[in-house]
Amino acid sequence: MSLDVQMVTVGPIAENCFVLRREGSGRGLIVDPGEEPDKILAAVEEMGAKIDAILLTHCHFDHIGAVSPVATITGAPVYCPELETALLADIMAYVPVPGIGPYESYEADETLKGGETLELAGMTIDVIATPGHSPGHVTYSVRGEEAIFSGDVLFQGSVGRVDLPGGDGPTLLRSIRTLFESHSPETGVYPGHMGVTTLGAERASNPFLAELAG
Repeated sequence: MSLDVQMVTVGPIAENCFVLRREGSGRGLIVDPGEEPDKILAAVEEMGAKIDAILLTHCHFDHIGAVSPVATITGAPVYCPELETALLADIMAYVPVPGIGPYESYEADETLKGGETLELAGMTIDVIATPGHSPGHVTYSVRGEEAIFSGDVLFQGSVGRVDLPGGDGPTLLRSIRTLFESHSPETGVYPGHMGVTTLGAERASNPFLAELAG
């Protein structure tokens, strides 16, 4: 089996929202609907899949701004890191930049700590705790597909910033090491910003990961 993944880049910070399904399936998932709900819903319509769930890697505003309208229209439950539900429930209180939004808050339907296994849209998804960029950050790994949705943990040639509340550099590197140790180098990385990459490419050449390259 293989995945059909559409990347929809939205909002003022160019956040990547992903719409995915198993190839040919009529059921799918959305990861991190950050902004521009109409654009995200157009991708869903183009894919032709009923959305089973909305998965959040973390709750910085650029990843959750469109959660409420997208959840309302699709009827899909929202899975949110347990430590960050307060941010989703009061989004505008945590927006640090004037002129951004307004966004409608949302009460999470399901909460995650990491370590869970989800059966959604015909896929088995392992939830991996990957704090460091934010305290409750999780990464979603689609079992058997060599694909992870890494939010703001790991980027093409970079890593998530750690100067925001709850950020921590050593913790972030430990999270990335966990991903390296539990997945093959060929694993595709679908990040919250910038382009799609692989774990092997980042381990070999990412300048922020020199101590993990060996």
